[in-house]
Amino acid sequence: MAYIPTLETKYREEVAPALMKKFNYKSTMQVPRIVKISINSGVGDAISDKKLIETATEEVTMIAGQKAVQTMSTKDISNFKLRKAMPIGVKVTLRRDRMYDFMERLINASLPRIRDFNGINSKFDGRGNYTLGITEQIIFPEIDIDKINKIMGLEITFVTTAKTDEEGFALLKEFGIPFKR
Repeated sequence: MAYIPTLETKYREEVAPALMKKFNYKSTMQVPRIVKISINSGVGDAISDKKLIETATEEVTMIAGQKAVQTMSTKDISNFKLRKAMPIGVKVTLRRDRMYDFMERLINASLPRIRDFNGINSKFDGRGNYTLGITEQIIFPEIDIDKINKIMGLEITFVTTAKTDEEGFALLKEFGIPFKR
């Protein structure tokens, strides 16, 4: 039998029926779902220290469980000593099983490790997508605190098929993401 992530089973058995009931959808194909989770980290200091971009790539790879790629600058900016095609960030896009596994680790292991945690803001983008900003990468259990030399932040974007923010909020809330409301 093939591996099915816990959150995917939860989506099929609990989340989708709850959303169908709440929004009165006529078909299961109307129920919003998470398409992908994108994790990115800007490493502006990589301009002066090349080793930072390598460690950032390794850390984001460990967090996501999938190889991260470096993002390059698109133009020259002399004030920031930035040249075109210099590595200035790291990104990774998770889909399907890896996406559900990462989301489960985020909800159950990482978010509770944030100091003085009382929920996350519920500010959506207007199209049902949500971006969560994390200030320290050390909240993830995969990162060894003794081995990091610089604390970096990340952005985790949940891309959904929801048409409105209300539907996107309901979807993520059903999955168990701890919003402040």
